Amino acid sequence: MSTDATLMARALELADAARHLAPPNPWVGAVVVRDGQVVGEGFTREPGGPHAEVVALARAGDAARGATLVVTLEPCAHSGRTGPCTEAILAAGIARVVLGVRDPDVLVAGRGAARLRAAGVEVAEGVLAEQVSAQLAPYLWHRRHGRPFVVAKVAATLDGIVAMADGSSQWITGDAAREDAHELRAQSQAIVVGAGTVRRDDPRLTARLAGRTLEPLRVVLGDAPPGARVHPCLEYRGDVADLLDELGRRGVLQVLVEGGPRTTSQFVEAGLVNQFVWYIAPAVAGARGTHGALGALSTASIASLRRGRVVRVRQIGEDVRLDVEV
Repeated sequence: MSTDATLMARALELADAARHLAPPNPWVGAVVVRDGQVVGEGFTREPGGPHAEVVALARAGDAARGATLVVTLEPCAHSGRTGPCTEAILAAGIARVVLGVRDPDVLVAGRGAARLRAAGVEVAEGVLAEQVSAQLAPYLWHRRHGRPFVVAKVAATLDGIVAMADGSSQWITGDAAREDAHELRAQSQAIVVGAGTVRRDDPRLTARLAGRTLEPLRVVLGDAPPGARVHPCLEYRGDVADLLDELGRRGVLQVLVEGGPRTTSQFVEAGLVNQFVWYIAPAVAGARGTHGALGALSTASIASLRRGRVVRVRQIGEDVRLDVEV
């Protein structure tokens, strides 16, 4: 692995620390290196706070002059809640910038790299681009399409059952898988469920992670019953595609669909799911009277199967988490 790649891998690690903090901004990591030594590191803070580049440059101080800055996403060249990162880079005297991917935001879109090059800074692009793109997938999708990245979360038995004949569904998976699902909630800016799930389970739909103060927007498709723990929430009765447009305008980068078979099937049928996170419990239920995870979805033939790509498989407690891009 080259030096640039090694440093970009470290920048990716730093960016992970910003995953809960940065939205609706991208979660970015940055490393400043001089003469082979790391002299500054940083990650993006809360909206209105400094970006990763500025944090790393501040920690590097005078050592940034003539150094290399490695950053996962193209630096901004415009003023928003903060000033342009490109100007901070130039003021610090950085000689070389290594980028993971370009920022597709219309306010950036190559302008950051062009500004640096025009000022005489050497710019290298595309280092660990696949890994950076995967990490920033919700942000990149939102900036390209104006809609949030949709993750459908399912907790099911080996035979794909999410609720038993009597309607009970808590809990199919174990404590470790449910804790992992709270991390998924924390990474999302909105959670969508159907009114039936609210009436049946009365979920809180909160992340409940230690130290976390911001909770995702809770969206109910239909009317939430009075007194439900999901209040306050956004009650939505329109088309789910229109809902995603609305959430996109609100700056939601990732939405987590946690509804029952009808709600999840609705998003799949409309072709709106980007990724499944499917928790599989080592248990079977059988089809008679039970409810399948996508029980409201019909498929005419093998040729009509909606196929995806497995991107990750790991065991969590007694259960298995399967991540599938669709």
